[in-house]
Amino acid sequence: MATYKEIKGTGFQNFSSDPGNPVNGQVWYNTGSSALKVAEVTTTGSWATGGNLGTGRYRLAGAGTQTAGLAFGGTQDPDATEEYNGSAWTGGGNMNTGRFSLNGTGTQTAALGFGGGPYPSATNATEEYNGSSWTNGGNMSTARIFLGGAGTQTAGLAFGGQQPSSNKFSATEEYNGTAWTGGGNLNTARTKIGGTGTQTAGLGFGGYSPPSTLTEEYNGTAWTNSGNMNTARGGMGTAGTQTAALAMGGEPAYNKTESYNGTSWAEDTNITIFKYNLAGCGTQTVALAFGGVGNGPTAATQEYTGPGTTIETVTTS
Repeated sequence: MATYKEIKGTGFQNFSSDPGNPVNGQVWYNTGSSALKVAEVTTTGSWATGGNLGTGRYRLAGAGTQTAGLAFGGTQDPDATEEYNGSAWTGGGNMNTGRFSLNGTGTQTAALGFGGGPYPSATNATEEYNGSSWTNGGNMSTARIFLGGAGTQTAGLAFGGQQPSSNKFSATEEYNGTAWTGGGNLNTARTKIGGTGTQTAGLGFGGYSPPSTLTEEYNGTAWTNSGNMNTARGGMGTAGTQTAALAMGGEPAYNKTESYNGTSWAEDTNITIFKYNLAGCGTQTVALAFGGVGNGPTAATQEYTGPGTTIETVTTS
């Protein structure tokens, strides 16, 4: 009789407890309960229309959650900040340095914005948001646009990107709430790279150029390669963590959504509006995508609800 490894080409993993975000058909052995388990997706993820941004824009940054989101920077209105309450956007305090092609992380009341331009220049400026106004933080070591980001306001991560007339960067920087210091370089330099997670458990994926499927995981010191995305892209919206990430839209994927479980990417329900250079926030199962380029700059906001999953114990008779 053929074994599972002979059929699938790989053995199943051992976990002390059931993984938090298994993919459909994933099989593992739970060493805590001494049981073989399998995951089955019982519903599909879905997208719903949310309230429009006050200003349609692209190359903006995002932070927060689906019901407490933050949008800042971007073309058309590069110093503007907007706050989302789960149904509508309202104006927040303006950034001190108007910019686009920046990145951001954190929450609606404790956000971090860094890098970006106004084109054709790049800035190393960092700003911190307290829920009503922005204050200047420590400058990055390297000014750059189209960079990836992850973490929190007091433990941020910036990686990749470029300067307007230069090659792509592999450099990583870590923020401690006051100053940036150098971290381990990406294995592959990229611009328009997606990012999520934390400073000690970060995720970088996709990017340019050419459009890439590469995924790398950061452990606080170094990056290691992981499973490739199904569709090469850059300039996407992102959400989630290192072991439960979501990639939304991007170029040239436009409406593709993919989810990551810490090992591999799986195709998910397509976003309903084709767009790229958008922003995102939230978790893998409760996410927000906003702004970007559709048929020109868009104010569209979409809310994602992830699929439901059941975990079954495999029995033999």
